[in-house]
Amino acid sequence: MTTRRQFLQASSAGLVGLAMTSSNAKSNDYLSQPQAKVPHSMGADSPDAQLWAKEGKPIRAALIGCGWYGKSDLFRLIQCGGEKVEVAALCDVDAQRLTEAGTLVAQRQASGATPRLYKDYRELLEKESLDVCLIGTPDHWHALPMIAACEAGCDVYVQKPISVDVVEAKAMLNAARKYNRVVQVGMQRRSTPILCDAKKKYFDSGEIGKVAMVNVFDTYSRGVSKLQPEPVPPELDYEMWVGPAPMRPFFNMHQVRRWRAYMEYGNGTIGDMGVHMFDMARWLLNLRWPSKIVSAGGIYVQKDGDQTYFDTQKSLFFYDDLVMEWSHKHWSEPTDPRIGWGAEIFGEHGTFKGGSMAYDWKPRGKGVTQVDSVLEYEAYPSDATEPGLERRNAGANRAHMWNFLARTVDRQRPVSDIEEGYISTACCILANISTELNGEVLEFDPDACVVKGNDKATDKLRRPYRAPWKHPEI
Repeated sequence: MTTRRQFLQASSAGLVGLAMTSSNAKSNDYLSQPQAKVPHSMGADSPDAQLWAKEGKPIRAALIGCGWYGKSDLFRLIQCGGEKVEVAALCDVDAQRLTEAGTLVAQRQASGATPRLYKDYRELLEKESLDVCLIGTPDHWHALPMIAACEAGCDVYVQKPISVDVVEAKAMLNAARKYNRVVQVGMQRRSTPILCDAKKKYFDSGEIGKVAMVNVFDTYSRGVSKLQPEPVPPELDYEMWVGPAPMRPFFNMHQVRRWRAYMEYGNGTIGDMGVHMFDMARWLLNLRWPSKIVSAGGIYVQKDGDQTYFDTQKSLFFYDDLVMEWSHKHWSEPTDPRIGWGAEIFGEHGTFKGGSMAYDWKPRGKGVTQVDSVLEYEAYPSDATEPGLERRNAGANRAHMWNFLARTVDRQRPVSDIEEGYISTACCILANISTELNGEVLEFDPDACVVKGNDKATDKLRRPYRAPWKHPEI
């Protein structure tokens, strides 16, 4: 394992923020690796952070959806924005969660003020004068608040996947362009320091050679859901939580993030981690839309639960001279604990295997170099104690937020622009549609938002909305 002295020596040689080990190191012990300063290429000394520091004007911000990752994104905004950011308002359908979030924000933001609290995002956007809005709701509640925030003149940071159906995603792209808003999607592998370094070294340089095959995967196991209906707690507006999605009997899924096990509110594993890792592979290889998509899967093993997402799935995305594969299986152990979800990219001259917190690089005929992300406790001591923080992803999230803030200054497209969110989200949803149609091969026209020659698949691009909510149009 890399020692602190070795790491600091490597840092002085231009490897700040990267912990590298040889192929015979005890790399599985990466969680105990040393701390490091923020990488100069991605941290507070980065061009994005410096642009914000020099030219950024004070902004008023709001968060819609105050759960786990909503608060995590907001706290990175406060860290990166500093005194120029005033969190003016918060919105959540859970009154207890909302109040707790207000207290936490007051403790963190420079003014010490408690944001105004709202249950309905529409009231928040009507009453508040805002510059920036963060969307951290469950997936079925991304599209409507994001579009409304653009209409209200906000730049938006929205979590992935951007939508639960393809027409929503297209409507979100159209709204961002119509209202000339900066929209960053939380696909932060594009801002992960070790991956940005790898992209330059192995992909942009051409060192990996011709790539013709990519395996994108999630090997982590998932438990079986057997939740029983419960009374709705008084602090929760469950009718509003369900919103435009199908109504199910209440159980405590929203508290433990088990709503992802139900296709009514998301798109399963490929629509969650698949979006992250498919997007990562596209970005590393400078790919956009595949020409064809086909997929198969279902609930093959975990038949005793009430979950509705697939426990097994394999999907193929066809590009010119390249095939990308996605696979997940909820019922087996990870084969590589360091990289339990990620992508393996096969080139003529080497193989790259990477995920959110680590990567392996193996040149053809040579040994493996292993690189792991590092902690940033020295620069950000609160990372060590913040509940629920993905500590080894915190640096990536900060870099992603600085990129967003910088783009609110220069009005350029962010690294994870809404159009990239449209591509990565829609492709993963299309894989699900292919699965539902027993493996039909789909050719998607992203401009017209139709599946070519396939009315059944085109009909599935838009989910029916529960009244009185109205589906966004394109």
